[in-house]
Amino acid sequence: MRAAVVILVFCVGILLALGMVMLYSSTMTQNGERQLLMQLVWCALGLALCAFAARADYRRLKEIWWVFLALGALMLVAVLVPHIGVVKGHARRWFSLGGLSFQPSEFGKVALIISLAWYGERFRRHMASWRRGVVIPGLGIGLMVGLIFKEPDVGNALVLASVCAIVLLLAGIRLWYFLPPVIVGVVAVGWFISHNQMRSERIHSWLHVEETKQDKGLQAWRAMVALGSGGWTGRGLGDSRQKLGYLPEHQTDFIFAIIGEELGLGATLAVVAGFLAIMICGLIISWNSADTFGFLLGAGVTFLIGLQAFINIGVVTSALPNKGLPLPFISRGGSNLFVLLACVGLLLSIARHAPAAEVIVEPGDGEDALSEIPDNPFRPARVEEGPSRPPAGLWTTDTE
Repeated sequence: MRAAVVILVFCVGILLALGMVMLYSSTMTQNGERQLLMQLVWCALGLALCAFAARADYRRLKEIWWVFLALGALMLVAVLVPHIGVVKGHARRWFSLGGLSFQPSEFGKVALIISLAWYGERFRRHMASWRRGVVIPGLGIGLMVGLIFKEPDVGNALVLASVCAIVLLLAGIRLWYFLPPVIVGVVAVGWFISHNQMRSERIHSWLHVEETKQDKGLQAWRAMVALGSGGWTGRGLGDSRQKLGYLPEHQTDFIFAIIGEELGLGATLAVVAGFLAIMICGLIISWNSADTFGFLLGAGVTFLIGLQAFINIGVVTSALPNKGLPLPFISRGGSNLFVLLACVGLLLSIARHAPAAEVIVEPGDGEDALSEIPDNPFRPARVEEGPSRPPAGLWTTDTE
């Protein structure tokens, strides 16, 4: 557990530092100082919230899950109201106050995960039933995902729906109850895409990048040019060509391409490895949590970070069609950075309150037995001496 916590914090810190450097590098010709300053403000706020969440007891969220869910739904409704929500690029997704803009869908995603984690623990004995396992949680998921879809923000809606599906599976939903809604959802998304001209063109451009490289496929084509021109070692920090007006959204959705162009293949592979490490560490922390709520909450926020990262990387490398999702901890985007750092804080809180290893050492085992006790990174193991072997399920040591 200690190694998982250390690696998690290390990887997040490295990705944050890389994000600040690459953000300034990619915007140095576009008032980069101001954009970097705004990102640093959000980063400072996010780190403060991360530290607070890490020190707090995540189990207190069980008492106020409904506050998060109600506030998230209220914010998602309010952002759709004219003169309250800010419209950018034909989408109404933001609140703006004092020069800072906030995307309520980011908060809504975490609020729904917290609610599902509480629900999965509260009704864990009934998750195998159709009503408790599918219908009731499906209503809450449908409400939140539907509001995000309405903005429209199809990418975030699909990510949230996928994470919720994973949480329900981990909570014990029956597979044959799980598959029909998933199939219906996939068919509905396919129908929506086929009847939406903009998204149909995105799919077409993804399948025919060469034919559409001057139009809808411009971003995908320029991203591949950036990655290819970077080679193994890159052009050098600050020497990207595609950021000079050739690659749209290079500081947000396509910043991974600038990393590849300036720092090379090694840096991009290191970023992928960093996200893999974050996911593995998050799942280890979740698995060793003190309760079902911590397990489901930790797994939910871990998959939220991981899915968003690998979808972004898939889009930049043309493995997936354009979804418009930022790269966690790296892309410009204050609300996403703020919320994901809070998610890291929740993982640290789950690790902090994980049960200490319970070890029963028999007389005659010697002091060497104590050196093999696995420890929690925040609390020492509890050691008891006893005349007999511990019951099945307890971790034991034996030097004989």
